[in-house]
Amino acid sequence: MIKIERDAVMNFENAIRGARNPMNSWNRMDSYYDEDGKFIMGPNDLSLAQRLARAGSDHRKFIRQIFVSVDFTAPLYWWKEYDTYKVATVANSTSTMHKIASKPFELDDFSHDHMNEKALESLKSVIAVLEELRLEYVETKNKDVWYSMIQLLPSSYNQMRTCTLNYETLMNIYYARRNHKLEEWHTLCDWITTLPYAKELILAVEENKGE
Repeated sequence: MIKIERDAVMNFENAIRGARNPMNSWNRMDSYYDEDGKFIMGPNDLSLAQRLARAGSDHRKFIRQIFVSVDFTAPLYWWKEYDTYKVATVANSTSTMHKIASKPFELDDFSHDHMNEKALESLKSVIAVLEELRLEYVETKNKDVWYSMIQLLPSSYNQMRTCTLNYETLMNIYYARRNHKLEEWHTLCDWITTLPYAKELILAVEENKGE
């Protein structure tokens, strides 16, 4: 399970202007903002952006300046894989260490959408023990009880992080993870395709390989 919320894409105008710096071709910029404040790429800028995107990472540096902020809520087993992408990413997470005892443990705190009946019953048993430990810790503040919660916590526990990435990193994620076994990656890759100009700047790279 993964939830993707509160996404925002920023800095298109500055990225396109930077893409024109090598040839001093700023006079050909034809992008604009519509009445809703949405950035619209003009034909000249879009053509240049696509050519650079297809030309390889050395030439498409401008997409590293297109920033995305988004909240992901996902299980710890998925976050361990996401942490592979350390370049050009920032993430602020909810704190398991500090806030694990702040609310009751519930089934929906854990990803269980693909569990069979046996696994689900086992998870429910673990949650019951975690809740007993949590109540004991709230009452006693015993560090050993706190450690017991941390060490018993399953990797299916969901954590929310506010992440900042750029289009280059999203491109790397898309082509590396779209056929992954974990469905969380499929959901993320589907989301990437919905971002502004993802079809022209991210998906077009593969289309170019087939030409």
